[in-house]
Amino acid sequence: MTRRGERWSCMDQCGACCRLAPDERPEAVEALDPIQRSEYLSMVGADGWCIHFDSGSRRCRIYDARPDFCRVSSLCNLFDIEPEHADPFAIACCRQQIRSVHGGRSRELRKFERLIRTTDTL
Repeated sequence: MTRRGERWSCMDQCGACCRLAPDERPEAVEALDPIQRSEYLSMVGADGWCIHFDSGSRRCRIYDARPDFCRVSSLCNLFDIEPEHADPFAIACCRQQIRSVHGGRSRELRKFERLIRTTDTL
């Protein structure tokens, strides 16, 4: 559930979205077209993490050139979400993925909750 005044923002050094494991994210794989699906599956490492994720720095090594399906701005198109619902949808996706990857009581989830409440809404 998204609370009033929350605004989605990406959190530095989280990496939860880089856990691609298709068996854990079937809805994500299903939303992709065949070309995107092929690219997505080619990025999944043996451990379920994206092959471009640097686990030491917890950052994407191809961030500026990452595929469109790795961009939150593409979520609306992929999941047929109206733009006015983009923030609540992205927040819900991130909460779910952060809980799954880092845990429901994790430092990452607490940090994300603070971030989305304090993001400037200009």
